[in-house]
Amino acid sequence: MAVWGLGGRLGLRGCLGARKLLCPRFQSRGPQGVEDGDRFAMELIAEKGHPFVEELQKIQCSLQDVGSALATPRSSAREAHLKHATFEAGPILELEQWIDKYSHQLPPLTAFILPSGGKSSSALHFCRAVCRRAERRVVPLVQTGETDANVVKFLNRLSDYLFTLARYTAMKEGNPEKIHKKNDLSAAPEALG
Repeated sequence: MAVWGLGGRLGLRGCLGARKLLCPRFQSRGPQGVEDGDRFAMELIAEKGHPFVEELQKIQCSLQDVGSALATPRSSAREAHLKHATFEAGPILELEQWIDKYSHQLPPLTAFILPSGGKSSSALHFCRAVCRRAERRVVPLVQTGETDANVVKFLNRLSDYLFTLARYTAMKEGNPEKIHKKNDLSAAPEALG
């Protein structure tokens, strides 16, 4: 049995509404991409024995709920489906608590951090990049009223959480973070002109 169909290849997915939805989420693999990256990072982190694996597992469940909310367009879904696919604020508040918990253990942020800090940290930075892309793709759906604003808030906090967790992981594993250094354009050759 195939796990994909022609509609999937074209970016069309069946929704809990009456129509097919051509949605940025499906074009970029949006939150599904975040979920896949989260699984990858979780495998690396589990090998290192980090204590936040359960948090990542909980996030994976929340990402399933995000997918459900996105697959249920408000303009065409039945009321019963909308109630089932509503994305509540609880996971957002939980992410904020986790961000605070890890932030208090980190040195203050004084410069831009480049993705670095070892394999686990880099995997989390990668997940954050995928999450930010998904967030940008979901914003138009919120602006048009097709999905709950809590979905975008969750993706935004999730990217903050992944950044904080990447820094925390680098610190715990004893790996240095690379700091962004602005290029000095005044030292560039004038032959370009």
